[in-house]
Amino acid sequence: MDVQPITLEGHYVRLNPLTLGHHADLCEAGLDDELWRWIPKPVRTAEDMREYIEIALRGQAEGSALPFATVERASGRAIGSTRFAAIDRGNRRLEIGWTWIGRRWQRTAVNTEAKYLMLRHAFETLGAMRVELKTDSLNERSRRAILRIGAVEEGTFRKHMMTESGRVRHTVYFSVIDEEWAGVKAGLEGRMGDAATRGHGDAASGWRGAGLGFEW
Repeated sequence: MDVQPITLEGHYVRLNPLTLGHHADLCEAGLDDELWRWIPKPVRTAEDMREYIEIALRGQAEGSALPFATVERASGRAIGSTRFAAIDRGNRRLEIGWTWIGRRWQRTAVNTEAKYLMLRHAFETLGAMRVELKTDSLNERSRRAILRIGAVEEGTFRKHMMTESGRVRHTVYFSVIDEEWAGVKAGLEGRMGDAATRGHGDAASGWRGAGLGFEW
């Protein structure tokens, strides 16, 4: 699995390699307490956002992550972020997570399309055998939406981590494996086709992001 920075192009969204040049746009879209409700360490200030980007870029330099800026193609603005993480090249697996999208864009087609682009790249270009997703056990909306894309719920890591508030978080794990990708792909393409017919509605809008903000 040769995981290198790349731009993934869709109809509504473009996933660009994340840089500090996206900081201003991400602050405008993402300094919103509600976005970070389900993560252990919220991003509340411009400095927090800079640290968030710098941590993501350190993960990229170490080879453990590949972060993206989620860019709305119509405006050219970065409206969120996502990444491949927990990259295990030898075992051909990785995670899609650390995702958030500004609230204004949460009920548009960009989130479903972004997940489609990442899953397609993971399975069809990188040759992944397994893609993992995870979320807070209390985040029922995210859990339902991950299941809707065709991921399989595998179990719960009890007392997985401490949150900033002191709450002990249990984390639910999901995955899609290579044998399942064809069916998952067909389902996502069907949703995106339906969304295009309706205008920009997103049948998977309940997901509201995989990873940061809604999963970890």
